[in-house]
Amino acid sequence: MIDHLEYNSEREHLIIPEYGRHLQKMINYAKSRETKEERNKLANAIISVMGNIQPHLRDVPDFQHKLWDQLFIMSKFELDADSPYEKPLPEKFNEPPAHLPYPQNFPKYRFYGNNIKTMIDVANTWEDGELKEALIYTIANHMKKCFLNWNKDTVEDDVIFEHLRELSDGKINLLNAEEDLTDATSLMRSKKQFSTNSSSSSNNKKSYQKKSNTNKTRKRY
Repeated sequence: MIDHLEYNSEREHLIIPEYGRHLQKMINYAKSRETKEERNKLANAIISVMGNIQPHLRDVPDFQHKLWDQLFIMSKFELDADSPYEKPLPEKFNEPPAHLPYPQNFPKYRFYGNNIKTMIDVANTWEDGELKEALIYTIANHMKKCFLNWNKDTVEDDVIFEHLRELSDGKINLLNAEEDLTDATSLMRSKKQFSTNSSSSSNNKKSYQKKSNTNKTRKRY
């Protein structure tokens, strides 16, 4: 009995392990049949077994096509059987994957975030007018707030205007604008107020949970 023991490391490599070794042996047996009629009969029987093993694929569009493709893949494209679909080509699976372009970020001013660049690009597409001007100043104030989150000291408006001009490729220039941005103290005060409200709401929730737990443990006579 010891001489007939088999280890997985000594067995044939499974191309699609999800179907198991017995199905792989069935495919190998179908490949060894001499007549095409017998191979076609075995191939259809194997497809039925594969459908029962993978019932979740029944919700996938073109379910049978996927099973037939997997059958030929597991046979290493050596099974000579008639398929109701076009047989897959081995060259298609040996092709290297298409090159994915690396996402272009703007690491020079990381503290602004990538969404700022998107907002600036959208503002460049708008027609000149009050709405575009309001959007530009909103973006500039948000940039100032992001800068203050990174640098807790202060920042001059000209620095924000210069960064805005650079990120917009020179299309937005507020360096000579008469209107100033929101004061740094007001921007940070709004942030502190929001954080205070959030912490107070969480404390109220904790106190409510504590009271409810106390009421649950209280004895009732």
